[in-house]
Amino acid sequence: MTENPFAAGCAWIEDEYVPISEARIPILDTGFIRSDVTYDVVGTWEGGFFRLDDHMDRFERSWQKLHMNPPVSKTEMVDILTECVRKSGIKNAYVEMIVTRGLAPKGSRDPRLFSNRFYAFAVPYMWICHPENHDEGLHMVIVEDTIRIPSNAVDPTVKNFHWGDLIRSLFEAYERGAQNAILLDAEGNVTEGPGFNIFALVEGELYTPQHGALEGITRRTALDLAEMAGIKTHITTFKTELLFKASELFLTTTAGGIIPITKLNDHVYGNGRMGPTTRQLYDHYWAEHKAGQWVTKIAY
Repeated sequence: MTENPFAAGCAWIEDEYVPISEARIPILDTGFIRSDVTYDVVGTWEGGFFRLDDHMDRFERSWQKLHMNPPVSKTEMVDILTECVRKSGIKNAYVEMIVTRGLAPKGSRDPRLFSNRFYAFAVPYMWICHPENHDEGLHMVIVEDTIRIPSNAVDPTVKNFHWGDLIRSLFEAYERGAQNAILLDAEGNVTEGPGFNIFALVEGELYTPQHGALEGITRRTALDLAEMAGIKTHITTFKTELLFKASELFLTTTAGGIIPITKLNDHVYGNGRMGPTTRQLYDHYWAEHKAGQWVTKIAY
């Protein structure tokens, strides 16, 4: 049998499917040289996209906010994403779609005149925290030397490559012996971390930041699941004090779902393991990946 050249991943580059190791973009693409880009990531699990329509709708809002006009329709994008996964044969995949400002006409820097580009790829599923470590959760710190980029400078509801503050926060976390970081805004309000949203369980009710954070699809799923379970939720602004009043903390991300935070700075939550409410939402989250309203199956 011939080995599948797409087994490690498949990309859509300039109207062609290529093995992930061969995927290249033009060096003058402003998505690369100016970070003038938006993207989205949808996961597949056991051969099905999870909340694909929600990801596509958010992606569309993002490119519209950036005054971009992709060269393919949203329906064509879905077909391309599906084919990337199908060609790879990967059942549990991390599937990324990207729209860049693209290439400038010769001699012009007017962004209205650029030729926008669409790229996509599917690779094996990526984890912020591997499943074997989910029960013990993550040790995080609230970073002190870095604030989240202000929302009136870079809109956090538009997924973007402006990760300078997020990467800097990770290095501070590593230097302080932690695994990841939570960032505050200039007023000291809790925002998010590198690629994830934050939830705090306080007196049986869930709190998640309203401003300075991506409106994550996994965040939305956690809110939906909490509503199904009869847990009251609050999307609001709050300081770090609320995090330390919490009985449980967890993060939400496409790169792993619902993951407990069991230590923040020097504060340990519960017995240093996944708490019961987090466990309830965690189990429900992964059960929803097997079938139901949010799953779009792929014909391999």
